[in-house]
Amino acid sequence: MTMVDEEIVLDAVDGALQRLTVRAERRGGGAGRIARAACRAATGGKRFRPRLVVAAFRAFDDSSPCPPAVAEIAASFELLHTAFVIHDDVIDRDIERRGRPNVSGIFRAQARNAGATPERAAQLGDAAAILAGDILLHEAARLIATAEVSEPQRRRLLDLLDEAILVSATGELADVEHATLPRESAPDAVLAATRDKTAIYSFSAPLQAGAVLGGAPDDALDALALSGRHLGFAFQLVDDLVGAFGTTQQAGREPGADLREGKQTAVIALARRSDHWPAARAAVALAGSGPVALRGAQQAVEATGARAEVAAMIDESLRAAQDRSAIAPLPVAARRMLSDIAVMIRKRIP
Repeated sequence: MTMVDEEIVLDAVDGALQRLTVRAERRGGGAGRIARAACRAATGGKRFRPRLVVAAFRAFDDSSPCPPAVAEIAASFELLHTAFVIHDDVIDRDIERRGRPNVSGIFRAQARNAGATPERAAQLGDAAAILAGDILLHEAARLIATAEVSEPQRRRLLDLLDEAILVSATGELADVEHATLPRESAPDAVLAATRDKTAIYSFSAPLQAGAVLGGAPDDALDALALSGRHLGFAFQLVDDLVGAFGTTQQAGREPGADLREGKQTAVIALARRSDHWPAARAAVALAGSGPVALRGAQQAVEATGARAEVAAMIDESLRAAQDRSAIAPLPVAARRMLSDIAVMIRKRIP
């Protein structure tokens, strides 16, 4: 994405947030507070998904500068991502994001300062976060509904948004079920949830959205959809490795969080298949007790072969994405874009 494109996309994101804030402030009271919290959550970040929208558009249409409609659709996927992040924090009971209070954390602190008990403050914080995410979900849909695109394009874009929300919600629910139900989930089921909760909304849908705006034919859209699924699956598997073995800089929080919190990630699902799992399970149970215990848990999980197995699956998925793009009816620019994404994902492996 060129500097000009980036500025246009940032302006579109900021414009959507400003509109939301202005409307809420007119109503006063809680509307303004929840809108400000939602906008704060949407501020910053790498703008990764909007970049994919613009890159996919550029692969099929080199118009300069980036048309406003492309920027608005790119902004839509950024707000969709922020909404999912806010809701995900509620699911995970996190009250911080990037080292500062998230929406739930902000409203919890306000409630505590007003004299609420910790339990009541938590209830208010989580309610505010759910509602803030809902507001951003609506704004993401509104951006598509009001963009200056043809009606066939609008229908395709809304279908992409619909699928992204439904598949991601289904994957997230499955992920929570694997973590909370008393049975041990099959590795294939855990891997399916890993793919569904990220691949469509983070990769397949943004790539297809940009291509739709660029006038890509159906066979090219199908190729991007499949390559996007492979890329998204690899991306989430890398996240699982980062959550277990990454540094503070890589994870954006204290290292080994997934092990300390006992999350049922792909790493753990695959580790359970090993004869070394009983020792690893005992070590993981102690991972939250301190740095030494965490390191012991990391070593025990690595001894199961799960880390190497996940790394191999990442390589396989990235190779599948590139192999598919090599034989697909895609322009050279689109193939180069997919190759660059694969390189970026591979560089994140801890």
